[in-house]
Amino acid sequence: MAGIAVKSTEGKTVSVSTEALDALRGRLRGVLCLPGDAGYDEARTIWNAMIDKRPAAIVRAAGASDVLQTVRLASQHGLLLAVRGGGHNIAGNAVCDGGLMLDLSPMRSVRVDPAARTARVEPGAKLSDLDKETQAFGLATPVGINSTTGVAGLTLGGGFGWLSRKHGLTIDNLISADVVSSEGELLRASATENADLFWAIRGGGGNFGIVTSLEVKLHPVGPQVIAGLIVHPFANAKDVLAEYRNAVAKAPDELCCWVVMRKAPPLPFLSPEVHGTEVVVLALCYAGDLASGEKAAAQFKAIGKPIADVVGPAPFVGWQAAFDPLLTPGERNYWKSHDFLDISDGLIDVLDDAVRTLPTPQCEIFIASLGGAINRVPTEATAYPHRDVNFVINVHTRWSEPSQDKPCITWARKLYDAMAPFATGGVYVNFMPEDEAQRVRTGAYGPNYERLAKLKAKYDPSNLFRLNQNVAPATSA
Repeated sequence: MAGIAVKSTEGKTVSVSTEALDALRGRLRGVLCLPGDAGYDEARTIWNAMIDKRPAAIVRAAGASDVLQTVRLASQHGLLLAVRGGGHNIAGNAVCDGGLMLDLSPMRSVRVDPAARTARVEPGAKLSDLDKETQAFGLATPVGINSTTGVAGLTLGGGFGWLSRKHGLTIDNLISADVVSSEGELLRASATENADLFWAIRGGGGNFGIVTSLEVKLHPVGPQVIAGLIVHPFANAKDVLAEYRNAVAKAPDELCCWVVMRKAPPLPFLSPEVHGTEVVVLALCYAGDLASGEKAAAQFKAIGKPIADVVGPAPFVGWQAAFDPLLTPGERNYWKSHDFLDISDGLIDVLDDAVRTLPTPQCEIFIASLGGAINRVPTEATAYPHRDVNFVINVHTRWSEPSQDKPCITWARKLYDAMAPFATGGVYVNFMPEDEAQRVRTGAYGPNYERLAKLKAKYDPSNLFRLNQNVAPATSA
């Protein structure tokens, strides 16, 4: 009987029979969606509006068994397989044209063990899901800074945010993971079970299997922290950045301060004449004793002459969502990113020039402050290798209309090139757009790439899991 045509991993068309589809439906707790079915467009629509792809079929998984059945079908027929977690990845690999898409976003369970200080997280959970559950017990683990980000994708690439200088990357707090292999088998990865796979998934992305559950370590945090924004006019940006780098060098691990450079949104604590003008913003979080946090924040509050200072006690859950209004879904996005050891005068000059020519009001440059506990882990301990990096700069270009694609992308690439002489050559894999495959070997993984390629050959020799920042399986030649 007739079935559907699905793209294969080789780019050919494979026919999947009606019998095979019906058999899959019968095994699923979730739903198999074809074009035109309810839920199809919802599943294929992801955060970055530049990505508009149409899979031949979508499985909306309800649990690990659905993942097993879907992978077995894809492996048996050699189907092109895309895997969606939170759907926030900038490259848009969560969805594919003509292939099979596995949507994990319905799997959002988070279960906290407050006595053991651990949490078990499903792959569709977002940061908001994890933060709200853990903060009910005054606990947290390091994740990112936008609450709509998926926990699983963030973790597989490394994961850093406000708590990372104190508690490390998300992967440094990963205890174990359940992983579906390319053969459709469920494996446990931990320090004592499939330890090589555990090493690979801590930074190696989705190359080695599909995670159906993550077990993470939790730390006492909040529920109140010292957090907020300090806003400066961009005319003072060079002086502010110079003082910022000095303050960061002296800051305790509990304090994390990032920089955002953009046109000011209409925030209620900014006067109307500031709205739409270029500003440099210090975004600060101290996760520890509040009195100590006030003292630690003082050196950042003393920088220059800010036009607004709203740093003070705040709920950690609220702070984790503070940037959500600037990162809503449905806009077109393109990123370029570099790693840095320091913020040099030459780099400050480059940034100063770039912000004066922002192509849209939504575009921004942010400087993420790393170091601390992140850098006390050896390079070879996890697949994520960038343990000497102190700053990551992300050029976040964002706009609404397709007609703006060329000027926005051109601006981002020009700034990327101008920053390159000051950068390490490394890049955080979660910040890479879809056109940067050439950076995977040396930029994303560097000294750890060869080991990753060998493990890819062990766990996914056919490269079924290729829709990612792909590590090709090593050959025996």
